[in-house]
Amino acid sequence: MVKVFALIALFFSFANCADITQDPLDVKIKSFLGEKSYETNKDFINVIFEPKSSFYVKDRVNAVKVIQTLKDNGLLNLFFRSPQDFRLNFKTSGYPLFFVKIMEDTLQNLGYFRYVTTASNFDSSEFSWSINLTSEYATDPLILQNELQKSGCNIIDVEKNSAKEWTYTIDISNGYLNVGQLHTGEELKLKRSLYAHWLDISKIRSLTIKSSRRNRWYPYIAYYDASLHLLKLFKKNKIYKKLALRMPKNAKYIKISDMHTLKNVKDELVLYPRGTR
Repeated sequence: MVKVFALIALFFSFANCADITQDPLDVKIKSFLGEKSYETNKDFINVIFEPKSSFYVKDRVNAVKVIQTLKDNGLLNLFFRSPQDFRLNFKTSGYPLFFVKIMEDTLQNLGYFRYVTTASNFDSSEFSWSINLTSEYATDPLILQNELQKSGCNIIDVEKNSAKEWTYTIDISNGYLNVGQLHTGEELKLKRSLYAHWLDISKIRSLTIKSSRRNRWYPYIAYYDASLHLLKLFKKNKIYKKLALRMPKNAKYIKISDMHTLKNVKDELVLYPRGTR
């Protein structure tokens, strides 16, 4: 009996050892495809992922390149048979408000306007944000990566938790808002919008905003630093036709809105940037 238990223990010891020593690249590929698809296409996978070293960044598997290779070779299907609810989890070590703003802009640029925040958590080392949305296909990691790069961000890792749940770890250490930049002497007309206007003001010292007669604009102006910490807020429950502003020290971004609703702004707001810094 003792020998039987010893053999069983030895068997599981070898099995666990095999799991531990399994190539991280193979583990990542298998997680995207599933066990059955991986085993069916194993020989082909060995060919297209040669040399394996090219799919690593230092000691980390380049998940985006893995997905690119699987897609290019027809092995990864992101489509559902019909519209489905699915979950996206995003993680970063950056400042939460800055991260969420970048992700919201990125998702809108990808056509995702309707989603529900289901969870968020912030500790000393990481912030996570989870959303639920409905679509006919799972978010394409390659398209998401391309859009994030427009804001100086990169996907570090991708996990496929299930067919309807994906987790992205994103580096925003070099991130910035992908918004227009104001330059002295260059007039800018802000077209009517139901969303607040965000602009880069890092190159100017002052700004004059003119509003037309048709507008009933109650100014709401917020200034932020490069990480989106709020520096100053100007808001007035009074209709303005002209507003002169000085840019606060260290201000990188400005948000221009209305205290009540941007429906009050029926025509354009015209901006006149001045000075350099």
